[in-house]
Amino acid sequence: MYIVVMLLLVAGGFAVVVGVALVVMYNNFVTLRNRIDNAWHQIDVQLRRRYDLIPNLVETVKGYAAHEKGTFEAVTQARAAAINAQSVKEQSHAENMLTGALKSLFAVSEAYPELKANQNFLALQEELTGTEGKVAYSRQFYNDMVMQLNTAIQKFPGNLVASLFGIKPREYFEIEEEAARGPVKVKF
Repeated sequence: MYIVVMLLLVAGGFAVVVGVALVVMYNNFVTLRNRIDNAWHQIDVQLRRRYDLIPNLVETVKGYAAHEKGTFEAVTQARAAAINAQSVKEQSHAENMLTGALKSLFAVSEAYPELKANQNFLALQEELTGTEGKVAYSRQFYNDMVMQLNTAIQKFPGNLVASLFGIKPREYFEIEEEAARGPVKVKF
């Protein structure tokens, strides 16, 4: 009888330890998922700010370089694609296109010294440069959180808990094009 009681106590203690471990692991996954979602929203805020600056920049450059219609259309189309992106992968691809189009726009502006001296253009450049830095920081934070979640999902016993609760790895927000890996150069 004494042995049965001891076995029941040991089994009960083990069940409690396992239960607490499951709760702690699950709560860690929830925390990481929420941090990733928050980080994505921060990226979205900075990207929206960037998208709002682009039409003003295009209009300013248009005033000096009206014959560069193809460049303006490329920037406008890339901006629209970025705004309408629905997933991390689509957003990454759209941001690559937009970065390339912006580089072309700034290359056009190089040919117009009076544009480079325009105060409105300079202010827009400065604001876009600041926004680019915030996007880069937000993307780095997002990717750090994704790495933490994905690592926790892959490690034992986290992989068992993740599969039990249907927790899946998240995608990184990556720059695909080699040319787009650097920041958009807006300095003249």
